[in-house]
Amino acid sequence: METSRIRGQLVALSTLAGCALLLAACGDSDALSRTFGFTRDAPDEFMVTTRAPLSMPPDFSLRPPRPGAPRPMEESEQRQAEGALVPQTELATTPNSPSAGQEALVQQAGPPVTNSIRAQVDADARLDQANNGFVDQLLFWRRSSPKGIVVDPQKEAQRLREDAALGESPETGDTPIIQPRKRGWLEGIF
Repeated sequence: METSRIRGQLVALSTLAGCALLLAACGDSDALSRTFGFTRDAPDEFMVTTRAPLSMPPDFSLRPPRPGAPRPMEESEQRQAEGALVPQTELATTPNSPSAGQEALVQQAGPPVTNSIRAQVDADARLDQANNGFVDQLLFWRRSSPKGIVVDPQKEAQRLREDAALGESPETGDTPIIQPRKRGWLEGIF
């Protein structure tokens, strides 16, 4: 008798669980999982704003705020964006005048650079290029063809003069190029 009562309770419990599963399947599964806390809604990063902290005002004779008036301690969103993009505007310094820290950094960097520094760097780069030895000259005696398209300067100047005389844009017409000479099949070997 006792076993039949336990069986009846198990059947009732399993029927109840089956009905709950069927009801869950009929409804919106996203809403159900949100209800039970299986999914979380992340805040929209574009809607999150910062608020100025609450503090005791230094003067108690301040007027109470008006409803709908902008908060005096908060900057507008445009001002916050300008401050994030250009910190000099936030720090209220002009970008033309360096700060004391910047001047100290420049002084510790060393003496000022001469005006001919670019020419000196170019000369050093030319000296640093690898010198082709005798074996390299024997193995790679042919010069490689230049990469890209070579424009014919005389024909291009003539085309630009004609376009200017006709009052047309310099972009009209085809740019004349120098066609590379076709090589024979034995030229590739020697």
